[in-house]
Amino acid sequence: NGRNCNRHGAAVTRPSVAAETRQMHNGGFFYWKRMMASQAEMPPTGETEAKSTEKEESSRTKNNKVMSSYWGISRPKITREDGTEWPWNCFMPWETYESNLSIDLNKHHVPKNFLDKVAYRTVKLLRIPTDLFFKRQYGCRAMMLETVAAVPGMVGGMLLHLRSLRKFQHSGGWIKALLEEAENERMHLMTMVELVKPKWYERLLVLAVQGVFFNAFFVVYILSPKLAHRVVGYLEEEAIHSYTEYLKDINSGAVENVPAPAIAIDYWRLPKDAKLKDVITVIRADEAHHRDVNHFASDIHFHGKELRDAPAPLGYH
Repeated sequence: NGRNCNRHGAAVTRPSVAAETRQMHNGGFFYWKRMMASQAEMPPTGETEAKSTEKEESSRTKNNKVMSSYWGISRPKITREDGTEWPWNCFMPWETYESNLSIDLNKHHVPKNFLDKVAYRTVKLLRIPTDLFFKRQYGCRAMMLETVAAVPGMVGGMLLHLRSLRKFQHSGGWIKALLEEAENERMHLMTMVELVKPKWYERLLVLAVQGVFFNAFFVVYILSPKLAHRVVGYLEEEAIHSYTEYLKDINSGAVENVPAPAIAIDYWRLPKDAKLKDVITVIRADEAHHRDVNHFASDIHFHGKELRDAPAPLGYH
C-alpha cells in the first residue's frame, strides 16, 4: 500500500513542480509572487510561537516519560490497604510491622568477664555527658541518640557483608538482621524529627558525635566483634531507660501527649488516633529487641563460634 501511495503522490506533485520550474525559467517574478502569497497566508507570529512552545512541552513530557521508564525504574503507583495513595518514599507498605509490646523490658546482662565490664563501664561513662547536656529533655536526647544508634547495625552488616564476599561464606542471615536494625533505628530518627525540631547546635553536635562514633565502632568491631555487640546491647539497655523516663514525663503531664506523626502511624501500623505515648511505647519495644539481638550475638562470639553458626533472630516484618 505504501508503494501505491508514493506512486500516486509522485504523479500528483510532478506537474506542479514542473510548472514552478517553468515559471522560474520564464522569469523569477511569478515564483517570487507565489512565495509572497504563501507567506501572507501564514498564521501570526504569536500563534506560531505558541504552537512551537506547545510542541516543545509535549516533546519534553514525552522524553521524560521515556527517560523515566527506559531503564525500568519508574515508580509504580502504591496504595494503602484502603486504596489511598502511599505518601512515603523512605519505606514501603511491605516494610511496616506491628511492634512486639510483650517483650521483657527489665532484662539485663550482668557483666561476667573483663570485656563485659569494659563494655558496661564504657556505656555508663558515655551517659554522663548526655545527661549533663540534655537533662530531662528526652525528645532532644532521643533525636540525637537515634543518629548514633543507627550506626552499629550498618557497620556490623557492612563488615559481615565484606567478610562473606572474601571467604565465600553465608552469613546465617546476620547481614540482613543488622541492616534491618540500622534501618529501624533510622525510622526512629525520622519519627523524632517530626516531633522535635533540632536546633543548629544540636545538628552540629550530631555531626561531631556520629563522626567519632562511626570510626571508633568500626575499629572496635574489627578488633573484637563480641565487645562491639556487647557495647550495643548495653547502649540499648540505656535507651530503654531513657524512653521509660520519657513515658513517665508524658504520663505526668510534663510533656504534652500530642497526636502521633503520620509517618509513625503508617510505619508501626498504629491506630489513626494514636498519640505520642503510643509512639514512644513501640520505639522502646524496638530498642528491647535490639538489646536482645546484640547480647545474643556477643554470646555467640564468647562461645567461640561465628555468627553464621547460629541463625539470626527474626526481623521487623
